[in-house]
Amino acid sequence: MTELSISEIWRARTRLSPILHHTELDPSSTFSAMTGGEVYLKCENRQKTGSFKIRGASNKIACMMERGEAAPVVASSAGNHAQGVAYAAHKFQIPATIVMPKAAPIVKVQATEGYGAKVVLAGDCYDDAYAEACRICREEGAVFLHPYNDKEVIAGQGTLGLEILEDLPDADMIIVPAGGGGLLSGIAAAVKQVNPSVTVCGVQAEGADAIARSFAAGELITTETASTIADGIAVKAPGDITVPLIQKYADAVVTVTDTEIADAILLLMERCKQIVEPAGASPVAAVLSGKIDVRGKKVVCLLSGGNIDVSFIQNIIEQGLFARHRRMKFSVTLLDRPGSLVKLLGIIAEAGANILEVEHDRLKTGITPNQTTVHIVCEVGGEAHGAALMAALKEQGYSVE
Repeated sequence: MTELSISEIWRARTRLSPILHHTELDPSSTFSAMTGGEVYLKCENRQKTGSFKIRGASNKIACMMERGEAAPVVASSAGNHAQGVAYAAHKFQIPATIVMPKAAPIVKVQATEGYGAKVVLAGDCYDDAYAEACRICREEGAVFLHPYNDKEVIAGQGTLGLEILEDLPDADMIIVPAGGGGLLSGIAAAVKQVNPSVTVCGVQAEGADAIARSFAAGELITTETASTIADGIAVKAPGDITVPLIQKYADAVVTVTDTEIADAILLLMERCKQIVEPAGASPVAAVLSGKIDVRGKKVVCLLSGGNIDVSFIQNIIEQGLFARHRRMKFSVTLLDRPGSLVKLLGIIAEAGANILEVEHDRLKTGITPNQTTVHIVCEVGGEAHGAALMAALKEQGYSVE
C-alpha cells in the first residue's frame, strides 16, 4: 500500500517556506453562530496564483531539481493546476508547457502565460488536452506533472495540514475539498501522523462523487460523468495513490449540492468578504447544510482557491438574491393605455420596493389586443416585505403572476 511519511511532508514544508505564503486562519463569528461550532477559515484562496495547487507543483519541481532532473515540465489543465505549474516552473527557471482545451477561458490562458509558461490549446475537453500533453512529453523528453496522483505533489499539498495545526493546535476537525484526492490525502496524512485525534473530512459535489463512492466501497471507483459548478473538484477518476491514503487517514467523505455550494459562495462574499471558487466553498457548504455536525467543536474549513470568473459570481449573486426573497420577479396584465403603468409603478413604490427592470410583452398568449403584460423585477427587504407588496397589488385589483 502507498505510504506518505510525515518526514516527506516536513521536507516539503522546508522547501516551500521561502516560496509561498503562510495563509491566514481566520475565525468566523458568522459561521460559528450559524452552526454552533467554533469555525475557522483557512484562506488558501489568498495564496500565490489563487489556490493551493502551487504547493504540490512547487514541491514536485523542487524534488526534481534536488535529484538533478532539470527537465522541462508539461501539464494539462484549464484551471488552478495550470497556474501553479507555470509559477513553480518560472520560480525554478525551467521551461513549462501547459496544454489546455480550446474552449479554456481566455482569462485563464492569459494568467498562465503571465507566469511564463507556454500555452498550447488542443482538443475540446480535458482528455484531449491530456493526450496532447503526453505526446509532447514523449517527443520532447519532458516530465508530466500530474495534478494529484503523485506522492511529491501530495506531500506539497499536505503542508497545509501542518500549517493549520501550527496555527490551531487544539483543532477538533479539518474539512477539505476533494476532487482527485491530492489535497485530502496530503492533509489527512499530515494531520493524522501529527495528531490522530483530529477528525479529517472530505467534501465532494454530488455530481462528481468518485472519492465519496470509493471511500464507502473501500476501493477505487470511477464515475462516467462529473457534472458540477465546482470545476476544481469535477474529477471522474481519482488516483490509485490518493484513494488508499484517503482510506487510511480520512474519517469521512460527504457530498453537497451545487445549490448549497452557491449559497456558501454568496455568504462568504457577504459576511466574510472572501472571494472563493465553488470547490473552495464546498467545506463551508458542508458545515452550513448540516452534512457535517460541528456543534461544540473547533473546526477549520479550507478555502482551497479563489479563482472564479466574474460573470459566474454575477450569476450566483442574482440567483442568491431571488432565493433569499430579496428580489422578486412578477407579471401583471394591464389595459394598454396611458396612465396604466404609472399607476402600477406608484403602488409598487409606495410599498417600498425598488424597481430594477420593467418589460412590456404584448405578444403573450391569452391577452387581448388592448392589453399588455408587464414583467417587473424589484428589490424587497425579505419574504415578509415581498408578501406585503403582493397583497397591496391584489388589494388594488391586480392579478399577479
